[in-house]
Amino acid sequence: MLKRLLDYNDGEEMDIVVLIKNSQLRNNKKNNLYLAMQFGDGSGEIRGNYWDANNQDAATFSTGTIVELNGKREEYQGRPQIRIYSLRVVGPQEGYELDQFIKSAPEPINEMEQEINNFVAQIQNKTWKTIVEYLLKKWGKRFYDYPAGKSNHHAVRGGLAFHTLSMLKDAKGLADNYEQVNRSLLYAGCILHDMGKVLELTGPAATQYTAEGNLVGHLVLIDEQIMLAANELNFDLESEDLLLLRHMVLSHHGKFEYGSPKLPALLEAELLHRIDDLDAAVYAVTNALQHTPKGQFTEPLLSQDGKRYYHPKHDPALEKARHLE
Repeated sequence: MLKRLLDYNDGEEMDIVVLIKNSQLRNNKKNNLYLAMQFGDGSGEIRGNYWDANNQDAATFSTGTIVELNGKREEYQGRPQIRIYSLRVVGPQEGYELDQFIKSAPEPINEMEQEINNFVAQIQNKTWKTIVEYLLKKWGKRFYDYPAGKSNHHAVRGGLAFHTLSMLKDAKGLADNYEQVNRSLLYAGCILHDMGKVLELTGPAATQYTAEGNLVGHLVLIDEQIMLAANELNFDLESEDLLLLRHMVLSHHGKFEYGSPKLPALLEAELLHRIDDLDAAVYAVTNALQHTPKGQFTEPLLSQDGKRYYHPKHDPALEKARHLE
């Protein structure tokens, strides 16, 4: 069986076909150009620097290009990286398809769709339920195909739906425990909170931010979609129901410095923010642990303020858990 990118250990040399997930031309401290690159296949991603690069190299080895990578896996500042010996663009006649290099969420799309629809059916407020159904129908193809992020968490095909479903399950537990929680509003918020990413991101292959994503962002984009839906459905655009739903998505990052235009001012909005943070953290830490040998620490996780996490030598729950990436 052919080795994949993450099957190699430190010190091993590789000659492997991979996808350039990201490539940026940068200047080093001596003002020399290099390409900061992220390589990936179905097993995961590893970074590497292509030294002494030029503008032609940047054009040749651009994001989304399939290449033959010859190099060696190393560790630098606690993180794995590839020392690049050479790169060669793989032509279409060589039989490789882009889908071969894209990771997918660990749950089938049809099963996630059924489970999310079961939650939609439990939304009792007519305004919220109708808008959720309308937007799921409008953006459903992208919603179940797109990642939830470019790199930090759920950055896999179907990751957006997987993240949403996981949050809905957490929301159910909280609503079951706290009777004062408006279950319908919390469920609607979970489903819609990141749906703007179908406009913010380019898709599951070599994911980048769109112009809308860079200039507007997914919080404002989904708020706009909610208003467009409400107008199309002839709902009262000044109703409290619509106001509450908009607040849920606009405040879900929780803090101004995290990009929220408003702070959570509803119990359900506060819960949505915390559920979102919790699921992202659990995913990121779990994924890192699953790629870390027992008895060792993970690499520093940027999404967790650079913290490292220990993989216990005996951890049956983690061993039984489905592999995320």
